[in-house]
Amino acid sequence: MVNKLRGDPKALAFVLLLAATAAWGATFVVVKGATAHNSVLGFLAWRFLVAGGLLALFRPRSLQRLGRRGWSRGIILGLALAGGYVTQTLGLRYTSAAVSGFLTGLQVVFTPLLAWLLLRHRPGARAWVATLLAVGGLAVMSLHGLTFGLGQLLTVAAALLFAGQIVGLGFWSSAQDAYGLATVQLLTVAACCWTATLPHGPRAPARLSDWGAIVVTAVVATAIAFVVQSWAQSQLSTTRTAVVLTMEPVFAALVAWSVGEKLGWSVVAGGSLVVVAMLVCEAAGGKRLAWRARRGLRPIPMAAVSADPP
Repeated sequence: MVNKLRGDPKALAFVLLLAATAAWGATFVVVKGATAHNSVLGFLAWRFLVAGGLLALFRPRSLQRLGRRGWSRGIILGLALAGGYVTQTLGLRYTSAAVSGFLTGLQVVFTPLLAWLLLRHRPGARAWVATLLAVGGLAVMSLHGLTFGLGQLLTVAAALLFAGQIVGLGFWSSAQDAYGLATVQLLTVAACCWTATLPHGPRAPARLSDWGAIVVTAVVATAIAFVVQSWAQSQLSTTRTAVVLTMEPVFAALVAWSVGEKLGWSVVAGGSLVVVAMLVCEAAGGKRLAWRARRGLRPIPMAAVSADPP
């Protein structure tokens, strides 16, 4: 199995991105506990500073290799990511966590639409089926009646920004620049969050458990996970990436269940639809590769638009 993944970059990217999504979902419980005693922006400022700082410390030359163009791209992606986190956080002040989770999941719809509008990369029929299944699953999991107000508008804006980050990363990321791009993005988010807490800056957490939450989320769910995402998107299409990322609330629900929270029928049914959507999307990718292989054609570039034009 390991040797098969090594010989198939697409399969390896899919598995690693799924693992990163699991890490994001698993930290919901950790983040919820930490932000109960600290401001959300302050927590994010420390989390992204530690994550970006660690990546820069371990491979400083990756930032030098990016060049001016790579830095510009990383900052643009980081601004989209920061905007997504900030608007999502502000939206949570005016809407429930369940509704916020569903609306944030709309990035799976916005991603192929943005890729189509901006990059002329038209999704196939299976991609749209997978997208609709994923949205339906998210709705069943978390939506119990929706009224639209300021909180919902802010959260939809967050989903759009997250989708923009996915599309941009799919267009610009390469296997060589993945580490550097991830580092610049995280440092950009940290800078935005620190700026948002001025003039006093983010307060240092007083509890040791809160520092533990910062370290765990910074290392596992931020530094490692975003490097994985940056590399994986040099191999996978933007639509496929977005569908895999819809597994985040599924993993979050499973972790919550493991620590004692009850899972209702809606979570089980909705999560099942999301898993089916991911399988449909994965099957579509495998079918395209098999079709081209039977005709002796070279594999399609993984992100379809990941390389710059000559």
